[in-house]
Amino acid sequence: MAHMVETMAYAGEVPWHGLGVPVSNDLTPEQMLDKAGLNWHVNELPNYINWEGEKKYTGMKSLVRSSDGKVLTSVGKNWHPVQNQTAFEFFNEFVAAGEMEMHTAGSLKDGQMVWALAKIKDGFELSGGDVIESYLLFSNPHEFGKCIDIRTTNVRVVCNNTLTFSLKEKSENVVRRSHRTQFDATEVKEALGVAKEKMNTYKETAQFLSQKRAKDEDVVDYFKRVFPVITTKGPDAKKDISKSAELALQALHEQPGANMSEGSWWQAYNAVTFLTNHMIGRNNDNRIHSAWYGANKRLNVRALETAVEFANVS
Repeated sequence: MAHMVETMAYAGEVPWHGLGVPVSNDLTPEQMLDKAGLNWHVNELPNYINWEGEKKYTGMKSLVRSSDGKVLTSVGKNWHPVQNQTAFEFFNEFVAAGEMEMHTAGSLKDGQMVWALAKIKDGFELSGGDVIESYLLFSNPHEFGKCIDIRTTNVRVVCNNTLTFSLKEKSENVVRRSHRTQFDATEVKEALGVAKEKMNTYKETAQFLSQKRAKDEDVVDYFKRVFPVITTKGPDAKKDISKSAELALQALHEQPGANMSEGSWWQAYNAVTFLTNHMIGRNNDNRIHSAWYGANKRLNVRALETAVEFANVS
């Protein structure tokens, strides 16, 4: 099976998806760019067709990787690619000021998605020593239809779960920019200041869930809501609980850190994130894409919001 992760470098312990080349945690963004195999640039080449022996311009252009001539995508003339170098330079002032350190970087989907992840030095700790670390993720797509995506995200250290939150879309801690305009790093950093404030909402939510007790029967109903039964024919047609909900019930007490905030809605929510990060998906590198951009991200968001609903009435 083909891997979605093409190249990757990481600092510290082996990342939660078990992939990549280890590096030290004191690299500059430029050094991380090099170690992650991302020191290539995108060439913009016009597209032509051959019509009765005449070469005609289509009005489109191809984004071609300088390292190997790979065609990454075809886009319109108003598309402005952000070079990998520019994306990594975004972190320079944060790293130089000691506010962040480069953590992970790599290429997904054969170069169509390049990302850099920096650890923010403002994590927090819940009761029982449950440490949550904060990160800044810069996603730089070289693919038609995809926009630049810069967001803050959290990771539960004890089990390396990616914790995605929204608490309604307007509160999501993400800044997106289209490739139809020139990338303005200063403007994005100002917008991220607001997103960083929203991270405090997540901290408050995590603390709230860790302090609210969850009854066994309510937890079962919670997993049924998060992982509803899909109507099927055959022997499983009359089941009232899905396979994923059953796995979540099992993970509730078996996941790493299950003893932290035991019996709380935080424990129940993290049973879901354990499944999405370590069990649901074809393979490890598929899960990294899904946890950040795809179905598992949306599932984690729904799980958190549903946990808050249950906790509010418990």
